[in-house]
Amino acid sequence: MLGISPDSPKTQLKFKEKERLPYTLLADEKKDVAKKFDVLKEKNMYGKKVMGIVRSTFLIGPDGKITHIFSPVKPEGHAEQVLAEVKPRP
Repeated sequence: MLGISPDSPKTQLKFKEKERLPYTLLADEKKDVAKKFDVLKEKNMYGKKVMGIVRSTFLIGPDGKITHIFSPVKPEGHAEQVLAEVKPRP
């Protein structure tokens, strides 16, 4: 599991420590990865149009191909959604 955001490595480290995250966080300060995954979108913020990251989750299979996309994502209940998707089906 990886987390990627446009925050600086220093900011990410603080967040990782504060939240006690057990996984790697990657900095995408130039938003290159965000652009490649098409999550940099125009958003409304306080009535202004701005470019921002749409929080998303990508499940990537062993072959390196995307198997599922959750977008946009709200933190509440999202872990359960992802677990349901990766759980083996009978």
